[in-house]
Amino acid sequence: MTWQAKQFENLSAAEVYEILKARARVFLMEQKIICLDMDDIDYNSLHCMCMEHGAVCAYLRAFYEDEHTVLIGRVLTTTHGTGLGRQLMEYSMDAIAEIMPCETLRVHAQKHAVGYYEKFGFVPVSGDFIEEGVVHVMMERPMG
Repeated sequence: MTWQAKQFENLSAAEVYEILKARARVFLMEQKIICLDMDDIDYNSLHCMCMEHGAVCAYLRAFYEDEHTVLIGRVLTTTHGTGLGRQLMEYSMDAIAEIMPCETLRVHAQKHAVGYYEKFGFVPVSGDFIEEGVVHVMMERPMG
């Protein structure tokens, strides 16, 4: 398994393809979320991923929401219950701290995943809201 964090312009065509394939597998096929996944935010994002045998097995993207806040999203693993999600968050938070200095890290967490993000120091800062037909909660953690 290979962990990497890359800006969009440094991704190969094969990496972009594998990222989009993993996102479609998890969000469209598993979770039945119907939306336009390619929303142009990828161009300005840091893409943190783990690849195994040429395929993305864990991924998230991070981008500046404003000059002080980095928002993470599209958080996924293609296998569950293996600890890969924990590794993804630990690797990504380190990469974000190094590459994208910020005061606050934010995530729009699916409601069922609030406990997962709490393990990494995130706390809810909003009530429930609907995003792409799924109940979410905004969560934040200080950086630095």
